Amino acid sequence: MGGIIWVIIVGFIAGILARLISPGNNNPSGFILTTILGIAGAFLATLVGQAIGHYGPDQGAGFITATIGAIVVLFIWNRLVASGMIRDFNR
Repeated sequence: MGGIIWVIIVGFIAGILARLISPGNNNPSGFILTTILGIAGAFLATLVGQAIGHYGPDQGAGFITATIGAIVVLFIWNRLVASGMIRDFNR
């Protein structure tokens, strides 16, 4: 349970940092959506890290890895918006 809370907290911070690092026209607007995508990035980094054996089953991603995961999720989001697969909330 503590691992999940850690991933959420780190994902929250990583999402905000990832948005600051990768600004652009198609970034998700709003605090909540950015936070959710950051948390998704932290979970992605945790799953990948556990799959390759970098983290144990009860460990979450670190701050740097979660930020990289959040950047990857934001990049995927931007590509989906650019291709028209999902709607941009800014417009």
